[in-house]
Amino acid sequence: MMRKMNLLVLLLSLLILESQAQQTNRDRFAFEQNAKLGRGVNIMGYDPIWNDMAKARMQPNHFKKIKEAGFNNVRIKISPFRFAMGDSNFTIKPSFFKTLDWIIKQSLDNKLMAIVDFHEHGAMEKNPMGTKSMLLAMWQQIAVHCKNYGNDVVFEIANEPNMKPELWNDIYQEAYQIIRKSNPKRTLLVGTVYGNQIQYLKDLVLPANDKNIIVAIHYYSPIQFTHQGAPWSVKNKNLSGITWTGTEEQKMAVKKDFDFASNWAKQNDRPLTLGEFGAYEKADMDSRSLWTDYVAREAEARNWSWSYWQFDSDFILYDIDKDKWVEQIKNALIPQN
Repeated sequence: MMRKMNLLVLLLSLLILESQAQQTNRDRFAFEQNAKLGRGVNIMGYDPIWNDMAKARMQPNHFKKIKEAGFNNVRIKISPFRFAMGDSNFTIKPSFFKTLDWIIKQSLDNKLMAIVDFHEHGAMEKNPMGTKSMLLAMWQQIAVHCKNYGNDVVFEIANEPNMKPELWNDIYQEAYQIIRKSNPKRTLLVGTVYGNQIQYLKDLVLPANDKNIIVAIHYYSPIQFTHQGAPWSVKNKNLSGITWTGTEEQKMAVKKDFDFASNWAKQNDRPLTLGEFGAYEKADMDSRSLWTDYVAREAEARNWSWSYWQFDSDFILYDIDKDKWVEQIKNALIPQN
């Protein structure tokens, strides 16, 4: 009898240990996903493919080039609001999904993880509550449409939610619940407010019982350098000649910001991804490449994944018209030694 009791106790103990191990694996899955995301680049932001696939700038060979260069992820900028069919359900036009599927397929075929980034911050900033219903309805459609994709596809609930933290926490959590109904095991990205700035990490409220979430931050500091001459940047569009030479003071400013984010991540046991960073073309190339290299290496030193802004259009990594890499930026992102 005693032997049977001991065997029963041993069996129960093993079951408990197995359950605890499974829970630990589930809790660490987002960290594994983040490591797999590694180094990446934003794509499809302003490609005419969304209106006419025949006019696409980005072609299948570009996905291959991205992978061969050493990148691991692409962050796919989607802007579904303009594809609403006009009904009360905010039904998305079929052409949107046809294009999205093509982009995801090209990514996966080239062994690139695909971040589906809901990039409607402009409209959401102007009217957070007025666009909420559209955001939720569209995420319901996108989530259901993409539910059969594997773990190499992840969803980013919204890019740069420029609104008060308490408002964003309420809105994103409603979207989160909708997505989880059809995608219970999908890795999700949730970002901070006001440009995904690091300083607002402390205001982000995450679901305590869901560890399959990566927190997204962006970095464009000092903005007088990264956005000098950018026509949409009201405070910086007339600036020029500002350099970044890697002085101790300049490096320490980056380290201070990144250490703040890293400490938050450790305290909250959450992985971080640097979803955007880059310096606009009006800065001199040597400064741009120095800054880009430093930011990327500091992110990697803290085990963050990252996605450079961006492949085409502005801040470019690849000159599609000339069919060649912007070598200094590529080498800053993916060192050759």
